[in-house]
Amino acid sequence: MAALSFASGLPYFFFNETVPVWLAASGMSLAGIGLASGASLPWVLKFLWAPLVDHLGDRRTWIRACLVLLAVVTVLLAGADPVRHAAVLGALLLLYVTLSATQDIAIDAYTIEITHGRELGVANSARIAAYRGASFVSSALLLWVAARAGWRPAYLVGAGILAALALAAAVLPSPRRDAAHAPTLGEPIRALLRRPGVAAVAAFALLFKLDISAMEPMTKPFWVASGFSLAQIAALTTGRLLATLAGATLGGLIATRIGIFHGLWSLGAVQLLSSLGYAAAAAAGAGRSQVTAAALFENFAAGLGTAAFLAFLMSVCERRYAATQFALLSAIYALSRWAAGLLSGVVAERVGFATYFFLTFLLGLPAYLLLPRVRHATLPE
Repeated sequence: MAALSFASGLPYFFFNETVPVWLAASGMSLAGIGLASGASLPWVLKFLWAPLVDHLGDRRTWIRACLVLLAVVTVLLAGADPVRHAAVLGALLLLYVTLSATQDIAIDAYTIEITHGRELGVANSARIAAYRGASFVSSALLLWVAARAGWRPAYLVGAGILAALALAAAVLPSPRRDAAHAPTLGEPIRALLRRPGVAAVAAFALLFKLDISAMEPMTKPFWVASGFSLAQIAALTTGRLLATLAGATLGGLIATRIGIFHGLWSLGAVQLLSSLGYAAAAAAGAGRSQVTAAALFENFAAGLGTAAFLAFLMSVCERRYAATQFALLSAIYALSRWAAGLLSGVVAERVGFATYFFLTFLLGLPAYLLLPRVRHATLPE
């Protein structure tokens, strides 16, 4: 599970962390960077083709094929000019995210199949740790290469790593599946919609990480505006990785000990405060040390909240419909991330970084009104 989460995290962090730095360093406006994040739409819509992953072929085959194609698209991105080839860049990023979303469908379903409910807390700690570990490669390592050799060699290194993972995926073990039941394409979604309280679950998935979703697209441009060089951004990304690993590990252990619901309350509250660190740093015109402290706290807090959140979403899914149901719930969450990212640059340009980061804090509050209604939504083991 950790290895697969690493493979899932590589394209995610490449798109959400490395690409914004590339665009900002190339002179693209905040509004342009925000619009480029709109290519994340396939992460929102992936539930539409998730039934195909449930219905057709082996999930391990989907994973291998997507990794190969992701490597190919990364090579093509290496030759794109962010300003002169904007249309081509947008098409390549859209294809890249589509492949990443399809891979995520297969990986999430495979993980749910081989994991028991009582293992979800600790299992998600391992998943988040590996997933965030991919940020070191996609962000810190590639930025380090870009600072010394340029962006094209950095992207080629990324493509090589994806190709290596495709080869490694050849040894994935076969999960136990119920071969006697092949669901129709719409059956997993109908089964989820019939569940009591599903509307509250969907609203909670949409809102729980809205503050983080709105904040993330502007953090890297804020670093660039604060005077960070590519090498310094690479170093800070490494520090953020360690902070996230600590948060994810602690969050998984706490969620296992106190339960998923109580974990959502307590760990989510810490996650909510992370926006205020950035807002304070921006308002004070803080130097790199204060911005670094805000970034490290943000990732530690995000690791705490994500451990409980993923455990909750997985506990709502039926194993036989794992791919489609988890894809639908995670796509609802991705919808808020997509919409917030699309508007982030325009709003940040108009109100400034300090006000924008404070607004993201306010966006995180409504989810807590839904917690009492989702308490009994999880399935028994």
